[in-house]
Amino acid sequence: MQAVFDQGPFAPCPAPFNLAAHVLGRAATQPDKIALSVLGPSRAERWSFARLDAAVRGTATGLLRSGLVPGDIVLMRLGNTVDFPLAYLGAIAAGLVPVPTAAQLTAPEVASIVATLGARAVLLADGIACPDTDLPVHGQDAMKRWRDLPPADYAMGDPDRLAYVIYTSGTSGQPRAVGHAHRAIWARQMMMRDWYDLRAEDRLMHAGAFNWTFTLGTGLMDPWTMGATALIPAAGVGHDQLGLLMARHEASLFAAAPGVFRNLLKTPLPRMPKLRHGLAAGEKLSQPIRDAWEAATGTPVFEAYGMSECSTFISAGPDRPPLRGTLGCPQRGRRVAILGPEGPVSFDEPGTIAVHRSDPGLMLGYLNAPEETAAKFQGDWFLTGDQGTMDAKGSVTYLGRDDDMMNAGGFRVSPIEVEAALLAHPGITEAGVTDIEVKPDVRIIAAFYTGPDALDADALAAWCAERLARYKQPRSFTRLDALPKNPNGKLLRRALRDLGA
Repeated sequence: MQAVFDQGPFAPCPAPFNLAAHVLGRAATQPDKIALSVLGPSRAERWSFARLDAAVRGTATGLLRSGLVPGDIVLMRLGNTVDFPLAYLGAIAAGLVPVPTAAQLTAPEVASIVATLGARAVLLADGIACPDTDLPVHGQDAMKRWRDLPPADYAMGDPDRLAYVIYTSGTSGQPRAVGHAHRAIWARQMMMRDWYDLRAEDRLMHAGAFNWTFTLGTGLMDPWTMGATALIPAAGVGHDQLGLLMARHEASLFAAAPGVFRNLLKTPLPRMPKLRHGLAAGEKLSQPIRDAWEAATGTPVFEAYGMSECSTFISAGPDRPPLRGTLGCPQRGRRVAILGPEGPVSFDEPGTIAVHRSDPGLMLGYLNAPEETAAKFQGDWFLTGDQGTMDAKGSVTYLGRDDDMMNAGGFRVSPIEVEAALLAHPGITEAGVTDIEVKPDVRIIAAFYTGPDALDADALAAWCAERLARYKQPRSFTRLDALPKNPNGKLLRRALRDLGA
């Protein structure tokens, strides 16, 4: 038997369609219900569905009045505020293509994006790095004024047309622009059923910042689609305050990266009688964290696996609890396989985790990179680059990456990109980086280099800080006489892990 999970296709996306209209459809039927609470230590900022819909459609009007036309690409350089989802959905409502980018990116990193993206405008918040550009730049004051403009009609159209672009690290060292269709939001119903068990009465708290795509999808758009309430901690709220906020605001679901669960468990948690379960994604959730959470809260935490190109498509949930040590099963409506060189392997045999080309949540492709897009497919299967096994009941066990990509706090980071920043230093002749585990469930990026002399670690850290977003920066620096290489002279990054242990 082949390791293929296929229980039939998901319902097709209706047409015409607009992602933002789908997300905010509940504004017409429950306008006064609270859609969003931004939770500060002492007070909450609340947004009803009606207010949210008006602000998004007013933003769409402002963008169109600025001279943009449907299909134009808009680069987003915004911080951890409600401006982020309003601008994102406002652009999509208008038929524009927003491109959210991490606020931590440096100006040189953003410059390389601007040079290749083909954007027509930039949405820029105060204090966020952005290179000088000839593009029109709209600041926060303008965006706030747009919210009060007359609402634009939603730009309806083909659900397969480009809706948004997100960046992910590439094995080449250059960030890849992942293009997604409007139908991607329709496919998330499979996640809501088989991972979240999301209901209209839920109050879903996400621990991430507004300007993280995990928060944008799981923490905001999915609850709004279902008519549920999203709870987001305000900027500056520490992990040590999250438990109290969950209890005070009666969170029924809690979503975060595994590292946040680990930090929460460092101190006793208050009683959270309304909490049904936790949701973890972004990196592998360890069994000790899972067990400790259940002991501390009396609720399970369910894990999901996915990637920027297809969001999450393997998960566990209340109706489908995982076998111990597994990720769970492919969500119903997905077609997932474990592939070898000749196609699907047998059950319990290791191979590459793959999702079928027909998946409605799968990317349209890498923007302006048809060859790189084609290289990710084996026939009709999209290759994730992760290794796993599948048993006869569909449970998938994760075995790790088949390349050198690193995971830093839930962000996938290319070692080539970090090495390029190090090699620009005049005192470094060769460089290699990898992620290493410094204590259970805590991984950091470690840098190794050769050069005439050992260099000051603080100075190297400052050098990297000028060129790399914080989550890409090495936390340790080690000089070697020579980097480990194979007989052909290729750097063996995995061998570096033993040197840094």
